[in-house]
Amino acid sequence: MDLATLKSKGIIGSLTAPPGQENTFPFGLGKHGLHEVAETAYGDRAAATGFVLTAARPLRKGALLWISQASIVRDMGTLPEAALREMCGENVRRLNITARQAKDALWAAEEAIVSGAASHVIAEVEEVDFTSTRRLALASGRHGVPLTLLLSYGCSGATAAITRWRISPRPSASNLYDFRAPGHSRWHALLERCRSAPGMAGHEFDLEWNDETLSLSMVSGVAVGQVAARQATPYGTFAHRKSG
Repeated sequence: MDLATLKSKGIIGSLTAPPGQENTFPFGLGKHGLHEVAETAYGDRAAATGFVLTAARPLRKGALLWISQASIVRDMGTLPEAALREMCGENVRRLNITARQAKDALWAAEEAIVSGAASHVIAEVEEVDFTSTRRLALASGRHGVPLTLLLSYGCSGATAAITRWRISPRPSASNLYDFRAPGHSRWHALLERCRSAPGMAGHEFDLEWNDETLSLSMVSGVAVGQVAARQATPYGTFAHRKSG
């Protein structure tokens, strides 16, 4: 399928797509509904976090509510304020909650959704089930507050989330000013499940984050090992590929 066909079918879209348009990247993530972002392997939490913060652009006004299960904070730490501002801009406001167990974190997430005060709720939990995610999905749809669950690499099973992403890091781009230093961050994103566009399940995206322009772009591919400098362009320029 060539690029023109991908565009005509609406598979490649912009982060600024109108509300409710769920059939283009990133398929409603951070805009509406319940979504899941999981590590591909242990240790990929930083990449998954970066993907959530850069791909999700909430439409609502309000603070970002970040809820973490205590065991995850113990093992992974918390997101530094400097990193949050680098990815989301200086005007972002964040409220942090640490919950002892997953059920407590999910309860806090539902209460935040019902309150309508948050622009986006992100919950880091070790496990979820269909019943709890169905309840959260209904609350998110009813009150219009998006919810993203950050999950470990071991998560599996059916849930009520619109999408499930698997994220892993890739070698960074070459630094234009110092070849010994890392360049822009790059991630590999696998769309494992997509209720709004089932045909997109299994597609992969190579992404690059530009911390100067605060923009996320698709790149044509990422090589393992030495990475040559290449031009990153906005969504829609490079096609994704089907896994397998």
